[in-house]
Amino acid sequence: MDAPYDRAREDVGNIVHLEHVNVLIPDQSLATLFYVVGLGLTRDPYLMVGTNNMWVNIGRSQMHLPSRQPTQRVRGTIGLVLPDLDRAEASLAGVRDALKGTAFRFLRNHGVLEATCPWGNRFRCHAPDPAFGPVDLGMPYVEFDVPVGTADRIAAFYEAILGAPSRVEEPDGVPCALVHAGAHQTLRFRETETPQPDYDGHHVAIYISDFSSPYRKLVERNLVTIETNRYEWRFEDIVDLKSGQTLFTVEHEVRSLTHPLFARPLVNRNPDQTQPTYARGLDAFGGRA
Repeated sequence: MDAPYDRAREDVGNIVHLEHVNVLIPDQSLATLFYVVGLGLTRDPYLMVGTNNMWVNIGRSQMHLPSRQPTQRVRGTIGLVLPDLDRAEASLAGVRDALKGTAFRFLRNHGVLEATCPWGNRFRCHAPDPAFGPVDLGMPYVEFDVPVGTADRIAAFYEAILGAPSRVEEPDGVPCALVHAGAHQTLRFRETETPQPDYDGHHVAIYISDFSSPYRKLVERNLVTIETNRYEWRFEDIVDLKSGQTLFTVEHEVRSLTHPLFARPLVNRNPDQTQPTYARGLDAFGGRA
């Protein structure tokens, strides 16, 4: 019997969810203008509600924004799916004056809304698209800018150490490693000749199903950097499997599926709901997350 489907297309691998990106910021008020008012996202109403940290919900993923110096910047671009790019573009225009004098900017280009936060973190906002799965609001990828000649070795590292299906593509003639990081999420490593700043401590958080095997492999290479607790450990360096050469550095907060926060339901609001046009029963986001 001929197989009617390519079953490998549905393989996810060991990384089951890309949960959050964490960057330090100095000012919650400016962050609120950009993330909540401008992009139409939702501040988590239950956790980190003080002035020392804020969590911003994006479907099932988050931005974590501790209020500390020095400011951190992802060396790359964070991909978002937003339900309405027209609304987001109008809302970003509405906060332009309030964010004057910062790194904030935005541009609608070829169907994508590119936005930069007040401290230089770059976002690429897409409309819902089958390419990102059945999601109307979410974080489908984080794309890092990496040195030329590293994409294939980075893919090999994730495949061998983290158990994540990985491949290298060249959609625009530039090699990019695509690492499965959830059902419809990827970590991307796109080669660039542009010099990058030194790593500043930002991190990404992932959940993995086989929690111990990657840990043992990283311990053997002396790559585990933090033993957080029974549910979490961390590492920073992505290395060449043969030489041990560091290819790229970004901290990974690695969590088990037994972590108390795994699959925690996140509150997402309907940004179209306003006081003058309030409609009862429509406060919550009604799309697919």
